[in-house]
Amino acid sequence: MEPRVILITGASSGIGRAAARTLARNGHIVYGAARRVGRIEALVADGVRPVELDVTDEAACRAAVSRVLAEQGRVDVLVNNAGYGSYGAVEDVALAEARRQFEVNVFGAAALVKAVAPGMRERRSGTIINVSSMGGRLVVSRMGAWYHATKYALEALSDALRVELADFGIRVVLIEPGAIRTQWGAIAADHLEESSKGGAYEARAARTAAVMRRLYSSPVLSAPHVVVRAMERAISAPRPRTRYLIGFGAKPVVALRALLPARAFDWIVKRTS
Repeated sequence: MEPRVILITGASSGIGRAAARTLARNGHIVYGAARRVGRIEALVADGVRPVELDVTDEAACRAAVSRVLAEQGRVDVLVNNAGYGSYGAVEDVALAEARRQFEVNVFGAAALVKAVAPGMRERRSGTIINVSSMGGRLVVSRMGAWYHATKYALEALSDALRVELADFGIRVVLIEPGAIRTQWGAIAADHLEESSKGGAYEARAARTAAVMRRLYSSPVLSAPHVVVRAMERAISAPRPRTRYLIGFGAKPVVALRALLPARAFDWIVKRTS
């Protein structure tokens, strides 16, 4: 595969870190962006170029893309991977925190799309990969309403962008991981317990958080490289899929949701989370 110029957000940990390292080792020109840029310094030896970036800062998003353009002349691939899960009952989570989650998970991705689209459009070439979740298709746990809402929004944004940008040779791809072996679940569980302290949902939140911690410490979960392989396929394919549903539980759970009535699936969610 010809080397691509790739900008990846959320590159300091988990899926983003694995993607930045692997793609750079495979010969691509990779810019790894994160708020905590010090965590990316260890990837420099693999060829990753660190970029300090808070995706909620639109000016910083434009500056990050401008730096890549100044140094390389183009951005071939944007991977919008930055995101987090702030769990808690809708009643308990402050609207300021809900808005922040949308700023990171949705508007940050949109800001970077707006920054890279003009250059891709002029060259009539480019790939935008938005890392969503199987949770962008269905609700799989209690008290994750705001997180799921951001992923549903990212899916809709991606579907609309795919149509808008197709005439300019720009491909828009969704990656929808299932349960992946990262710190995401433990962090989301911490958010859940913190948001529910002293409230009506505290006992239920504690049980749900315990389920999340058990799940995300399980050896059966998929490794981040399962997601990285999907990214590689999306980058190299002449006509990539619109969606890559991958990782532990993703395909069977989505299939089950399609088969069952909504209330039956709700019952399963309540019993298992």
